[in-house]
Amino acid sequence: MEAQQALKSARRTAAALFAPDPVADSVPEDVAVIWRQTVVTLGGHAFGIVLVTWMYHAVVPPRLLLGWGAVALTLWSVRVWHYLRYRTVVTRSERDAFVWLRQWRAGAVASGALWGAAGWLFLGYGSHYHSMALVTLIFGYCVAAIQVLATQPRTYLGFISVSLLPVIVRLLREDSPDALGVVIVLTIIYAFASMIGRNVRRAHERTVLLRREAEHLAEQLRVEKAAAEAARREAEVANRAKTQFFAAASHDLRQPLHALGLFAEALRQRSHRDEEVAHLVNSINSSVDALDGLFNELLDITKIDSGGVEVRPEHIDVGELFRRIKLHFEPVAFEKGLALRFRGGRHFAHADPLLVERIVRNLVSNAIRYTHDGSVLVAARRRGERLLLQVWDTGVGISEADRERIFDEFYQVAGDAPAPSQRKGLGLGLAIVKRLADLMGAPLELRSQPGRGTVFTLELPLGRAPRALPDVPRKSAVPGVTLDGRRILVVEDEPAVRSGLEVLLRSWGAEVRAFDGVRSCLDWSQQPEAAAWRPDLLVVDYRLESGHTGIEVLAALRQRYSGSVPAIVVTGSLMSSHEREAQQHDFHLLIKPVVPNKLRAMIAFKLGVR
Repeated sequence: MEAQQALKSARRTAAALFAPDPVADSVPEDVAVIWRQTVVTLGGHAFGIVLVTWMYHAVVPPRLLLGWGAVALTLWSVRVWHYLRYRTVVTRSERDAFVWLRQWRAGAVASGALWGAAGWLFLGYGSHYHSMALVTLIFGYCVAAIQVLATQPRTYLGFISVSLLPVIVRLLREDSPDALGVVIVLTIIYAFASMIGRNVRRAHERTVLLRREAEHLAEQLRVEKAAAEAARREAEVANRAKTQFFAAASHDLRQPLHALGLFAEALRQRSHRDEEVAHLVNSINSSVDALDGLFNELLDITKIDSGGVEVRPEHIDVGELFRRIKLHFEPVAFEKGLALRFRGGRHFAHADPLLVERIVRNLVSNAIRYTHDGSVLVAARRRGERLLLQVWDTGVGISEADRERIFDEFYQVAGDAPAPSQRKGLGLGLAIVKRLADLMGAPLELRSQPGRGTVFTLELPLGRAPRALPDVPRKSAVPGVTLDGRRILVVEDEPAVRSGLEVLLRSWGAEVRAFDGVRSCLDWSQQPEAAAWRPDLLVVDYRLESGHTGIEVLAALRQRYSGSVPAIVVTGSLMSSHEREAQQHDFHLLIKPVVPNKLRAMIAFKLGVR
């Protein structure tokens, strides 16, 4: 009965030998790995053939041994030939991979059948030692096949079946207690070998699935990385386009404001006794300042994003910072009926004083703008080795939904507009605050309760008292300086600005020569009139016609007059840093729109030190 069951099991196994293997068929690249292992496999089979022939040459009938040996040698030679053919194939399609796999399976099962035939034919010949050696050899091949055939579970099952079942059936035919014991051992070995093969197959399947999942994740990561890289490039292009737009537009946007301020000041000079005209001029200047503030907000955002702001930390006297802010905002708070209070001015911080002041100014301006009743408190208090700068208000507060977007560009809280008399702005103040705080690495915290108020907290490192500077005697007030008899040469390609400068400078008593570009100025400089009219000061625009710059004018005129003529360069762009050029070419820089008093102060400074 056991023999019949073994034969039935062998037939079922043989029927499934060449059925598709879901793991191997789904991984055709494993074919190359299998064929690479064939060299070791063929070497092991060659050794077994020689060993069996040597063991049984004296105890097995020669014709039987020679017949088995001939079949074994033929099978081994065919497998070697198949391997060499596989090595010579240059290209292998996926379809060819399955053909080669089927041939390899057939060879592997045929080799297993060869060893099963050896057990069927040779057991019973020779001594017990011959039988034990043969059984051990066959068992060794079954164990070794686990590693080679792990990816081919059905082929492995077929190999151990055709190798061990003939041996088991052959031993069952012997009526011997020793043979029955060996049969039991071989049956257990067969069961364990099957179980081990199944476990190895499952481990291989998990490995294949994990590998595929890793490849899928890697591919997904590559796709997402490519998408992120493309998005980053698009963002960089958009940011550069925005930066370039503001850099180009700032000059043109500031030109009419600059001209308007100059004309207004010239009007004041001509009608200084008319109070109504003075009031109109003050209104014009206020509007110019308001528009300049809006431009500054736009350009500050762009300059920060483009990396044009450099952090220069130093020790800050918080009390001095509070005094400057109080002077600026106290009249505004008083006009709205608000109390502006300061606490903690005795402390010191270590940070960039300009950036910190800009942050606090924006926070205080925002607090006054959105507080209709109550007070605004600016405070500094120590927490460990950090200093907290806080701006409290009793204003409308910020809802939880708005807090997530309050630091976004151009975002303003709906429904809480300031008084009509106040400039509402562009919604960039808090965006600038957040960017400057991040630039300094200073944490910024917001707490608010709608209807009760808001507090912003900027956390800075503690500082120490800055070194006291010696007192510098103050110069006389600028407005008293006269430009009578002074010669000023102006180069400006914008007609309105050029005309405004001419009118204003002449109203201050100066002699003026104005030109619309580099070419006209240089042509004039070659005339005899220019030799007798040496300018005391050059006032030139930075960006001129056809890509020329005011620096070209400075170089040409200084060469023409064989000396260093004082110079002021005026520009409407904040995006480019001209400090290095100013040092290299010895000029001072003014940013449009230039307040007339500031222009006159700069002219007085330049003429006074020369």
